[in-house]
Amino acid sequence: MVDIDDVERAARRLEGQVLRTPCVESRTLSQIVGAQVFLKFENLQFTASFKERGACNKMAQVAQAGAGQGVIAMSAGNHAQGVAYHAQRLGIPATIVMPRFTPGVKIERTRGFGARVVLHGDSLEAARAHADELAAREGLAFVHPYDDDDIIAGQGTVALEMLDEVPDLETLVVSVGGGGLIAGMAVAARARKPGIEIVGVQTARFPAMVNAVKGTHHEGGTSTIAEGIAVGAPGERTRELITRLVDDLVLVDEGDIEQAVLMLLEIEKTLVEGAGAAGLAALIRHPERFRGRKVGLVLSGGNIDPLLLAAIIERGMVRAGRLARLQVSARDVPGSLARITATVAEAGANIDEVHHQRAFTLQAAQNVDIELVLQTRGREHLATVIDALHHAGFEAGEKR
Repeated sequence: MVDIDDVERAARRLEGQVLRTPCVESRTLSQIVGAQVFLKFENLQFTASFKERGACNKMAQVAQAGAGQGVIAMSAGNHAQGVAYHAQRLGIPATIVMPRFTPGVKIERTRGFGARVVLHGDSLEAARAHADELAAREGLAFVHPYDDDDIIAGQGTVALEMLDEVPDLETLVVSVGGGGLIAGMAVAARARKPGIEIVGVQTARFPAMVNAVKGTHHEGGTSTIAEGIAVGAPGERTRELITRLVDDLVLVDEGDIEQAVLMLLEIEKTLVEGAGAAGLAALIRHPERFRGRKVGLVLSGGNIDPLLLAAIIERGMVRAGRLARLQVSARDVPGSLARITATVAEAGANIDEVHHQRAFTLQAAQNVDIELVLQTRGREHLATVIDALHHAGFEAGEKR
């Protein structure tokens, strides 16, 4: 079982090999959620994820013992990049098995670190089974993404650094997939500050660790924007440590994670993936649970697919009313559209799209429905635009 000595030895191995990332207060987020929030920017690592820590700790010991035929790992991306990068740095051949749903940005970066990438299956479990087959067939050493003592110890160095920077932290909020990060951090934090509260966060679509530890039966889903913590079965080592050392596990929804990604981008100007935003999502979903406390959040990774990020931004703008779809009814005569667009412009909104609907409408034959997609400053501004259209004599309303 991993103990504080293992984590401290890992910290010494990591010196000069991984970035000691900043842990700083976000005053704006603190005001929004009602807690004093400190962010640990693990998305600034060279491979943009905390996974580099455990991989570096493991690869250093593999290299010392003799690499043999090389190593093999299964991963949805961040563990893959960590293993590939540090294996390449230490001259160890690496093969990575990734599920087919893995974002392209993670696949290409893993290949860029010199690893052989094998895409197999639609889940981590299927990728794991294939990795086991390849390991046995080719004589490769398997490097588990979370259920490995060296990996757990390496991830635990995050907590050592956070408590060095902010010794009076009262709560650590950590995303949970297989549990390697929170297990390692719990070992380190409990040894350094026994009274600290440790809370794990899972997406409601993949509640495996919550179910395993709490004995609940939450039903899962098949996909999540937090693919880095989309784990169907928790680790055995990590589950034991979490059961013993972690105070609570909470669930967050997809919308909470989307909002957290967008808040970090807009407020902190930092890019995180879904799993990396899970901690902030927990503060958004359960504000009363953390109100008034000094909370440390781990921004665990920043490897997000650009198309997914674009969708999150656009959906966030819709929720905030900054991107809205209006339906305006008008007489189908020359000049009607010009009056509508002029009214919208005078109200200070910008038109993205215009669509006339003559056939699929319940309006009288001489009328037309005009659908507008607008950029506004928010809900209040949108209401002002609709009022302006009403005063101009048009029927108008937001179309959901």
